[in-house]
Amino acid sequence: MKNILEKENLIKPARVGDIMEGKVINRGKSSLFLDLGPIGTGIIYGKEFLESKNKIRGLKPGDAIFAKVIDLENEEGFIEMSVKGAAAEITWDILEQKKDKGELIQVKILGANKGGLLAEISGISAFLPVSQLDSEHYPKVEGGDPQKIQQELLKFVGQELEVKIFDLKPATQEIILSEKAKKQDLIKELLKNYKKDDEVEGEITGLTDFGAFVKFNEEGTSPEFIEGLIHISELDWKIIEDPSEVVKVGQKVKAKIIDIVGDKVSLSLKALKENPWLKIDEKYKKGDAVDGKVTKFNPFGVFVQLTPEIQGLCHISEFGSQAKMQERVEIGKKYKFEILLIDPKEHKMSLKPV
Repeated sequence: MKNILEKENLIKPARVGDIMEGKVINRGKSSLFLDLGPIGTGIIYGKEFLESKNKIRGLKPGDAIFAKVIDLENEEGFIEMSVKGAAAEITWDILEQKKDKGELIQVKILGANKGGLLAEISGISAFLPVSQLDSEHYPKVEGGDPQKIQQELLKFVGQELEVKIFDLKPATQEIILSEKAKKQDLIKELLKNYKKDDEVEGEITGLTDFGAFVKFNEEGTSPEFIEGLIHISELDWKIIEDPSEVVKVGQKVKAKIIDIVGDKVSLSLKALKENPWLKIDEKYKKGDAVDGKVTKFNPFGVFVQLTPEIQGLCHISEFGSQAKMQERVEIGKKYKFEILLIDPKEHKMSLKPV
């Protein structure tokens, strides 16, 4: 950076906002004079001097310092400079270099909210979102209760974490951090041993309202584990409201890899279970009258459970209106329905009340 600034100073006139390197010529009680070469003489004084007093206290004639141009010519003909302004821009430049290099840095956690952890780098506020936490630190809170998530995150206050800079926004003074980024390359390397449709054995490490986390590493090539997610819709063929209905933390499971994108792995338990829709034609056909339990209302109608794995939809139009639908059926009760349509490929069944 120094060489670039020196080169620019030789071929361009000074402009407000430029960062230049100057050599100390002299200093007064509340001022510092800088030799800026062919451009002229710079001065740091007044408020700028007082705000940077600690940084420039030990400077003597001949010492070099970076400063930012804030006025091209004051009443005495000097170029007014700011050390504080230059330090801020140089800090962002250094942070950008660390980001580009993927450099690991240590940060102390100063606080937490339901969205993530709060830290500080070079006096600038930094934020580590929950989504960027390492899998071992991710708050796997059942039900996804925001209050419980924040309680888990507060446990990190005072601790130091190793992170990478994920994004920089100088205009809004924002630094976004990532803890999981430090392992992304390693995880991607481990995932080269796997492909879609592979079966893996792993352990349930956490449950959330949207699914279950599973760690696995059958190859044993590294002490690190890969952690994948079984979405709630992939836990079982039946519709479930809570992952704990199917799995528990610490439980050993076999799962199928259904997708790998970068360092993210999507798994499925139900893919290793018999698909109840494949032989549905043997049990049900269009026009059949069946008994079904109403399990859920939605804007389109009601879900009706025929077996633990098979549910159909009775569209709201079959009742006439939402009010009439809610008058006629109740959640948890059984009623007679007629099958209007069966689509095994799409796992769909349409019903109407009898």
